[in-house]
Amino acid sequence: AGVHSGDSACSIPPYSLVPEVEAEIRRETVLLARALKVVGLMNVQYAVKDGEVFVIEVNPRASRTIPFVSKTIGVPLARLATSIMVGKTLEDLGFTEEVHPPYTTVKEAVFPFIKFPGVDTLLGPEMKSTGEVMGMGRDFGSAFVKAQFAAGNNIVLEGSVFISVKDDDKEAVLPFAEALEGFGFNILATTGTAEFLRSNNVGATHVWKVAEGRPNIVDMMKSGEVDMVINTTFGVESVKDSYSLRRTTLDYGIPYFTTVAAARAAVLAIKSLVKSRLEVKSLQEYHEQIQGQKASNPAEKS
Repeated sequence: AGVHSGDSACSIPPYSLVPEVEAEIRRETVLLARALKVVGLMNVQYAVKDGEVFVIEVNPRASRTIPFVSKTIGVPLARLATSIMVGKTLEDLGFTEEVHPPYTTVKEAVFPFIKFPGVDTLLGPEMKSTGEVMGMGRDFGSAFVKAQFAAGNNIVLEGSVFISVKDDDKEAVLPFAEALEGFGFNILATTGTAEFLRSNNVGATHVWKVAEGRPNIVDMMKSGEVDMVINTTFGVESVKDSYSLRRTTLDYGIPYFTTVAAARAAVLAIKSLVKSRLEVKSLQEYHEQIQGQKASNPAEKS
């Protein structure tokens, strides 16, 4: 909440929500649609905090997510919605059950920052993306990898990862640092993060912030000593101080993650790549899995 929805990445099915929260979101969506008497498509944005569901906004229209959902489940939702709006029913169209694909899809936004020298890469309420791509895989990690590659963001499997996070994120990022160390990555960190990681038995090499001296983290990035960056900031000064870090990752093509959620997704992607190679399938082959799922479970047929 605070980043434009057009700049967000999406996953079907959700990979981080507990079943109870998913059920509540479904319940509230139906209530909203009926209360607003929507005929056709409706877009709802939710935020979840500590298990509680908040409604950000509701729009009685389609959104850019519709093509993504349609490709995921193999159903032309815009065409069906148009038929509904001119008098057909869901029963007429044979679409009365939610589709649960036995695979995962991820939509990722594509940004034009590299074409604009000096532009900061931090996101905000104003939409900055100029396109989007989609990845499909057997699980969230493999789908996320494909989406990142398609968007021009590399996922690395070795080297050094720089971690510098605000105090509120240190506990949350710890398991990711442990996982990266387990994968064989060398951990680099600024003073506070390095001390926290070491106190929790994660080996971390101390590096200087840009304002602290040289050679600093930006110097190391420019010399090819950093392969991935995880950095979260808080406050005007912190954001300002880390600008050169963000811009250097962009200019030198270094994977860069600015939230705990993104760091988690990156670790899951690396885990998936370490476990097995990526599979290549057509959209039709993925959709055949849905049909096979329905055939093996007649109760799920529309």
